[in-house]
Amino acid sequence: MGKNKLQKFAENETFSNLLQPASEEVFRKDHPIKGEWNRTFFKNSNPIVLELGCGKGEYTINLAKRHPDKNFIGVDIKGARLWKGAKEATENSMANVGFIRMRIEHITSFFSKDEVSEIWITFPDPQARKSEIKKRLSSSRFLSLYQRFTKQNAQVHLKTDSQGLHEYTKALIEQNDLRVHVCTNDLYGSGIADDILSIRTFYENMFLEQGKPITYIKFELDNQKILNEPELE
Repeated sequence: MGKNKLQKFAENETFSNLLQPASEEVFRKDHPIKGEWNRTFFKNSNPIVLELGCGKGEYTINLAKRHPDKNFIGVDIKGARLWKGAKEATENSMANVGFIRMRIEHITSFFSKDEVSEIWITFPDPQARKSEIKKRLSSSRFLSLYQRFTKQNAQVHLKTDSQGLHEYTKALIEQNDLRVHVCTNDLYGSGIADDILSIRTFYENMFLEQGKPITYIKFELDNQKILNEPELE
């Protein structure tokens, strides 16, 4: 492991806005912060928004700058990536930003019923093989986890360069009759890229340089429904 990465890991331990639980703390058990984010972490009653697979936290940070009336939490397993977002939030005294280093499979250990108002999924691993579909962050498996802690009709945003993941998510939404607000397979060609949708992550800039169009879907998660996988070829 490189010296620079070790330095980042050491500095991560000093950030009060970054939680790094050990696996045994969250495997089939609840973390003490569950249900307590507003009261003990943010110390306000503002809505909570998650960025899943947040990488360096670009969306988490930039959304928080634009919406001081909301609280934002970035989730990722890579500590060296999270370091950037946690450091920027610390240096700028951003009280409405937090990060968790963990596998998203453990997400329900951290959030209680109705605790989260909105979810962003930005450039996740597309998990292209059929055998890996259940690992997609927009799969019925993961959406069912989100149903356990989101408010009814919470908005979910998926922004990705993967046309395959985009089409799969569209099919899942149609299969389960979920309400769609926006859907485009070419965000910047569509003319709808506003101040929020124009936030660009490290990976997004890389994909744009490669000439890949960016896709975007915003839909509502109905917590009353049992979600089913779409029938795909």
